[in-house]
Amino acid sequence: NKTNGVTPRRWMRQANPLLSDAITRRIGDGWQADLGRLAELRPFIEDDGFIEELRQIKHANKVRLAGVIKARCGVIVDPGSIFDVQVKRLHQYKRQIMNCLHIISFYWFLKTNPHADVVPRTFIFGGKAAPGYWMAKQHIKLINDVASIVNHDPTIGDKLKVVFIPNYNVSLAEIIIPAADVSEQISMAGKEASGTGNMKFAMNGALTVGTLDGANIEIREEVGEENFFLFGLDADEARQLKHDGYNPIDYIRASERLQTALGLVAEGFFSPEEPDRFRAVVADLREQDTFLVCADFDAYADCHEEVARVYRDPQEWARRAAHNIARTGKFSSDRTIQQYADEIWGIQRTPITLDPYIDPAQG
Repeated sequence: NKTNGVTPRRWMRQANPLLSDAITRRIGDGWQADLGRLAELRPFIEDDGFIEELRQIKHANKVRLAGVIKARCGVIVDPGSIFDVQVKRLHQYKRQIMNCLHIISFYWFLKTNPHADVVPRTFIFGGKAAPGYWMAKQHIKLINDVASIVNHDPTIGDKLKVVFIPNYNVSLAEIIIPAADVSEQISMAGKEASGTGNMKFAMNGALTVGTLDGANIEIREEVGEENFFLFGLDADEARQLKHDGYNPIDYIRASERLQTALGLVAEGFFSPEEPDRFRAVVADLREQDTFLVCADFDAYADCHEEVARVYRDPQEWARRAAHNIARTGKFSSDRTIQQYADEIWGIQRTPITLDPYIDPAQG
């Protein structure tokens, strides 16, 4: 039962060389094998030059991802918009559907308030469902159908784009994660064993929107609650709500935003050629909602309003991102393995010397 970790050699040095070089210029080399040294960046958080460089690096990474999105999806996205990312396995407890319903709510707000002053947003999804997981595949289809309508609506323009990047894999993650402004970690509290994607995002300077679930709890403790966007029920509250008798209809009736989003899906607004396509998705949320999407929806939508408020101040956003980078040293897989070695396996390090590589083709 040790906190998971990820390797900084791949998820920073290889995936984000611009950020890695900026770190090395401040604290020297060697931190890739001793990630706790990221704490040495803390004095630089008040350095305007460092913060501006972080902003430029993030923008460059967003431009790179925008190029991939255009090539793979045919969608032009604005690197100046908030890149809001949820890439992970498709599962109901991870609640991609809540993200999608919030997008629909935001889209309808823009449709009915065309002159509203909003921060432009690009919502990026990626991931796969298990072969027999029909409902998760319905969620993938809905997200893509929403994207098709939103991205071709001339009244929305560049204020909102939605992209589901196909064939998500590790190599694609190495491009997506360094470009993310927002990391969506929105599983129902009590369901995520640990998770490592949130660690990769945080150490690359994304701010987390999340529940108190899995590694989110430890990340929030490390980076500071002011540098983490928290919403929703915690695990005890979720259990109590279910114990007392949860009725999603009560929450739907209390939320005009949620009513509107579910109504648009139910009436086939996003699937005009097959109006009943997502009837089962809506029925599941109205009648079951096993993972408390309706209960957490308004808190989630309010949290996104706070995200937009902070993003309007580029310096403040970048400083919060810098706090995430500087305080994620705990989440190295080196520390995880060392704890296993010390506390479980009872073994010592054995230094090894690698023989020079010999190309078999040359004997």
